[in-house]
Amino acid sequence: MSVNDFRKPELLVPIKNLAGLKACSKYADAVYFSCGKLNMRSRNKDITLRNIKSIVSSVHKAGLKAYLTVNAIIYNNDIKVAEDVVKKAKDAQVDAIITWDPAVIALCKENDVCFHVSTQANISNWKTAEFYRDMGAERVILAREMNLKHIAQIKKKVDVEVETFVHGAMCVSVSGRCYLSSYLYGMSANCGTCAQPCRKSWTLVDDEKNEIACDGKYLISAKDMCMIDHVPELVKAGIDSFKIEGRLRDEKYIETVSRCYREAIDAYFSGDFTKEKVLGWKKDLADVYNRGFSTGFYFATPTRDGFNYDYSDNMAKEKRRAVGVVKHYYLKPGVAVIALNNSGLKVGDKLMIAGKTTYFRQVVESISVDDEKVEKAKKGTLIGLKVDERVRDNDVVYKIVGA
Repeated sequence: MSVNDFRKPELLVPIKNLAGLKACSKYADAVYFSCGKLNMRSRNKDITLRNIKSIVSSVHKAGLKAYLTVNAIIYNNDIKVAEDVVKKAKDAQVDAIITWDPAVIALCKENDVCFHVSTQANISNWKTAEFYRDMGAERVILAREMNLKHIAQIKKKVDVEVETFVHGAMCVSVSGRCYLSSYLYGMSANCGTCAQPCRKSWTLVDDEKNEIACDGKYLISAKDMCMIDHVPELVKAGIDSFKIEGRLRDEKYIETVSRCYREAIDAYFSGDFTKEKVLGWKKDLADVYNRGFSTGFYFATPTRDGFNYDYSDNMAKEKRRAVGVVKHYYLKPGVAVIALNNSGLKVGDKLMIAGKTTYFRQVVESISVDDEKVEKAKKGTLIGLKVDERVRDNDVVYKIVGA
């Protein structure tokens, strides 16, 4: 079969605000987000039911589809909230709701809202995919534990769109159904408040309290998934949507990961997917937030190579460090007043400026203090900075280090 026999997959990217949309709009086909209620990332408060209509409008103006996640466990006292969310999602013209709870599925059907079945449903076989298809699902998001062979079998047997994760964090539990956070901290991962105990250091002891020597201390911290090398195999398996994980990650991550996968997909369909390009993409991906990379369950059940025993946090070579916040912006001269609350700044530093609607990167070309140009400014100083784009009050200014 030639590349022309395959359908180009949708690239689905997470956003937490309009800054994230700006970061990925040139590369994504669709975005997914939550509205602060009944989802697996309840910490995100920038998109709410009050502004969801304008958010969806902005997504559609960018030429992308908008998917809303409503994928937490639904209790009796959540039904009224779920009804409100589904109705407001319909009013906002959301393209689909990502869910798995039968209560929300029923509400979607009652309100004639398209729904995709979340990975939280742990769809691991074609019969389950068929079940949800028959319930009216346009798409099923398969369990991360599926291998590529089984994914291809589902596509051949069931006439339903298939979405899989191709990049981002991996949960140590089956399809994210972890109870450890709730048990240890009273913070339920299944209700969007995971405290990530899997990223903590652990000590292994036997029944007699003897400590067992292990290679490293982060014993249950899974590496991130990265399938950029294997885009051809994913396409040939018939996957309809490539999903990137990371609704809470920063805009540079969103921009870089979406660009790399856009280029990889397009390169495959243009016959220009090469090892040299893969090496370049992997280098770029390693420069943004990651915990090391693996291929998850796509080719085999992960063993020790799927875990990072020595590190549990960001392994990126480039990191951002907050230096201050925007206090005011003068439109005509394009100058921002910045309070250097966290650290100093000097000419030549690489910056990232981000907020709810702001995202761009630039190099510091000039700094002024009390109307005089200076080469550097210390922590605690109020400076004037010429900026490349418009900024807003309380936008955060970051210095990129390790570049």
